[in-house]
Amino acid sequence: MRLYVAGTAPNSLRALANVRSICEAHYAFAHQLEVVDMLTDPVRAMADGIIVTPTLLKLSPPPTARVIGNLSDTAQVLFALK
Repeated sequence: MRLYVAGTAPNSLRALANVRSICEAHYAFAHQLEVVDMLTDPVRAMADGIIVTPTLLKLSPPPTARVIGNLSDTAQVLFALK
């Protein structure tokens, strides 16, 4: 998974905390989370088509998925990660 954030913006920090909590509770050691700060690496964000933060990308296993927002809706995030 790859989480795009915008520095220390409140929604970005909330999304990071939420995705970490979800991963710990539901995926234990069966996940990899990469955090990319769009403010320091905008080219990478553009390459993935990211225009809004926070955005979580599920890269594998296929199919890929994208969840936008602070990831507070655990059911929505889990549905996207299936």
